[in-house]
Amino acid sequence: MDTSNHNSEFWNDRYLNDNTGWDMGMVSPPLRDYFDQLTDKDISILIPGCGNSYEAAWLLENGFTNITLIDIAATLVDRLRTKFQSYTSPPLTLISGDFFDLQGQFDLIVEQTFFCALDPSLRKDYVAKMFDLLKPGGKLSGLLFDREFEGGPPFGGSKEEYQTLFAEKFTIRTMEACYNSIEPRAGTEVFFIVEKD
Repeated sequence: MDTSNHNSEFWNDRYLNDNTGWDMGMVSPPLRDYFDQLTDKDISILIPGCGNSYEAAWLLENGFTNITLIDIAATLVDRLRTKFQSYTSPPLTLISGDFFDLQGQFDLIVEQTFFCALDPSLRKDYVAKMFDLLKPGGKLSGLLFDREFEGGPPFGGSKEEYQTLFAEKFTIRTMEACYNSIEPRAGTEVFFIVEKD
């Protein structure tokens, strides 16, 4: 299977040419509402395939103190260094690199259009890597598309597929149709929380 979309040149070109149709220009409402429920602002949070990082901006503005962003597009990460220059490490760590090479352990990993950007042949690797990166009791949470796409990325899938995929490694806490998606994505997203025992 072609995994040419899993390289820095592909994603650098997308950002250099502003070919970022997935970008909402704001934090996703389901994630914002989920973040609102987090009481411990010192947990370690990872956002892989972070894109323009509206989620990170919201977290930083709301007092979260330990956020790591990683993206394979070096051009994007350079832009983020400028965008977030008032935040030094900690509370923010910026990494330009491949998620599958990342080391460390986190309390929470946020999924927002990273899974769908990866070729489906990498999905089992994604689940295994997420499991490795989470501390015991840590959670992977976010949004997945409950629809198919022509070509890709993005690559779609179904709630049933995701349940089977994640159940191999995680305890599924939530895997439900998203009730508060933005209008263009209404009825096509699943909100999920899975936990490492």
